[in-house]
Amino acid sequence: MTNSDDRRSSSKSGGSDRPVTGIVVGADGSETSAAAVSFAADMARSRDMSLHIVHALDFAPYGFGGPYMDAGGVYEWVEEGGKTILADAAKLARSIAPDVEVTTDLSIGSGAQWLVDLSETARYIVLGASDSGAAATALLLGNTAVNVTSHAHCPVVVVRGDERESGPVVVGVDGSDLSDAAVAAAFAEASFRGATLLVVHVWSDLGPGLLEDPRASELVPDDLEQEETAVLAQALAGYQEQYPDVTVERRFYVDNPRARLEELSGEAQLIVVGSRGRGGFRGMLLGSTSNTLVGKSECPVMVVRPARD
Repeated sequence: MTNSDDRRSSSKSGGSDRPVTGIVVGADGSETSAAAVSFAADMARSRDMSLHIVHALDFAPYGFGGPYMDAGGVYEWVEEGGKTILADAAKLARSIAPDVEVTTDLSIGSGAQWLVDLSETARYIVLGASDSGAAATALLLGNTAVNVTSHAHCPVVVVRGDERESGPVVVGVDGSDLSDAAVAAAFAEASFRGATLLVVHVWSDLGPGLLEDPRASELVPDDLEQEETAVLAQALAGYQEQYPDVTVERRFYVDNPRARLEELSGEAQLIVVGSRGRGGFRGMLLGSTSNTLVGKSECPVMVVRPARD
């Protein structure tokens, strides 16, 4: 009997051992993953990329595993269920993007780790938001989206909230080298979508209590405000020349970055954030900010990590 770690099947409608270089989307049979598959298929169609749909079953968190799991054809039964999920997802993808090359893959193991591994060569990873009502075997159960956005080597889009064809692409910046990756991705997305780019710089050196004061913006020294204005100008340097077709709107806020970006997600078609920021209370793109948006945004969220050396 084959060990569970070796149980992986691939199909193409047409599978291949070649590295995945297009868009990878996770499917688990839930409504949220169906939304992710639809989003990914449309993304692949519009960008002339291939689409790779994956489904993983991780029994370890539930105490299952070991030789007895092979008794009575349990794994075979699980695999058949996974193949059905993949077949349904592929059918959905092809109905949206009939000209896109669609491949599928099934694995038993950690879905999050598998997606991170695939991100080494993929252009994008697409996930549905966690669905607490999904089955215990769901790929996206628990913190998979958070784990993948924290460790992936390519941009990760978490599909949640409303998909809008109008509205701006919103990017949060904090002046760090790491947020530069988010700005670059946001300009590219705005250009591709023909959307306005709303660049948001939320900052404050005020204590958390003072941020609740409606006069907070009046408490910031003028020289600090000028410094933060320069931070935003530096973050945009070069990109407006590279993307002359993109209309850029800038907004400054003395506020909590998580709350402000969550609010803006109600009008955006996409929120773009980095995976972490420059640290301290001033840091805007800390993991907590991206994690909050992954869980609460009213539109899809793209989380971008800096390129590796």
